[in-house]
Amino acid sequence: YFAEPRAAPEFRRSVWDEVIATAERHNEPGRFTALIGYEWTAAARGAIHRNVIFRDGADKVSQVLPFSRNDSQDPEALWAYFEDYVETTGGDVIAIPHNANISGGATFASVDFEGEPLSQEYAKTRARWEPLNEVTQYKGDGEAYPPLSPDDEFADYETWHSWAGPNTSNITFNEEWYERKRSDFTRPALKRGLALKVELGTNPFKFGMIGSTDSHTSLAAAEEDNFWGTYALYEPNTFRSLFQSEFAASGYAAIWATENTREALFAAMRRKETYATTGSRMRVRFFGGWDYADEDAYNPKLAEIGYQGGVPMGGDLASAPDGQSPTFLIRAVKDPDGANLDRVQVIKGWLGSDGNVNEKVYDVAVSDGRPIPSEGKVEPVGSTVDIENLSYTNTIGDPELAVVWQDPNFDPSLDAFYYVRVIEIPTPRWSAYDRKFFQNEARVREGFPLTTQERAYTSPIWYAP
Repeated sequence: YFAEPRAAPEFRRSVWDEVIATAERHNEPGRFTALIGYEWTAAARGAIHRNVIFRDGADKVSQVLPFSRNDSQDPEALWAYFEDYVETTGGDVIAIPHNANISGGATFASVDFEGEPLSQEYAKTRARWEPLNEVTQYKGDGEAYPPLSPDDEFADYETWHSWAGPNTSNITFNEEWYERKRSDFTRPALKRGLALKVELGTNPFKFGMIGSTDSHTSLAAAEEDNFWGTYALYEPNTFRSLFQSEFAASGYAAIWATENTREALFAAMRRKETYATTGSRMRVRFFGGWDYADEDAYNPKLAEIGYQGGVPMGGDLASAPDGQSPTFLIRAVKDPDGANLDRVQVIKGWLGSDGNVNEKVYDVAVSDGRPIPSEGKVEPVGSTVDIENLSYTNTIGDPELAVVWQDPNFDPSLDAFYYVRVIEIPTPRWSAYDRKFFQNEARVREGFPLTTQERAYTSPIWYAP
């Protein structure tokens, strides 16, 4: 009864004009940027929700109506709409897929919406219109799936286990299941992209990283001590820690832009100079080049050195000079109001000469003077969390970690990617705040943590021979 009026052009136009007017009213270049956009909420296979972000203002965006699932649930149809928008208006637009951790194997599959193998045209089109990926949000973290990264001690972070995606009421943990998760999580997708590049000539999964809240309450509350959920139903209540324990107080999108304007922020997203955090406001810099020196890590002009000597996060390195390995200039600074840092890691993925895609996690800078052993794990940072008083102290960890790191296992003939993961010291999780406030110790689901280690993920830097 209501479907046809809701889809009527007049109704769609009135709503879209209101969205545009609201963004225009609040957009203050240099002070507060309001981007015009909407969510493409498709639900069919291979069509995970995407946030559509326009670069432009009302003069261009008002020339079109949003492309919705009523038009098509095929992502390639959405991208065709983008192409038409650019040709018609001279503007620009991108889509950012939602965190894919429970997409049922749809987001980074090796087949398209129709179930056909990916083509070179598909790869080129997706790489153009989807330069970013949301790696973390309230419904868990999507960086790495523990069984697929068994040597990564930090892989099992805010992993959704109780609800794992469509049609998974009876889960059998076999190779079919793990193949599905390779299409759900960020690190396996980046690895798959290297293999597809060889096959297709273009990497369809060459994306940068952001975080978001996916909040539907208009409250961007990503802090553990101020977590208001994603719907009104999930706002703080005495039962939330029992039935919504897997929700994560996450996350934020960080963008390195030249100024706080629509054009500059959009350009930074286009070039993937972005990183994600799970709720912390830490600052992270990551550059790749061939000649960075150790002393560059603590130089006050680190960014200037980084840009002059290489490429920032989201960039590309190619054709290694004879006998040289890439060097990476990294600096991470704690959230001014938050916790100290535990460590900085570089995650490397590479396509071996045998056709297999590999990964390795390197600890490259750690706090408190702990040694980094050539074999084995770094000693844990410890914890100062007082659960009863919901407190911690920055008597462990460091406020800043910086390093120039060189890949000790570099092969100039192999495609690879590198991204940085920064991890904080332990702090109280939102479930601990709920437990204390509502005095409901018995209503926290057994086995769920009361502490967390917030983190950041940078966009990768890719190397190609």
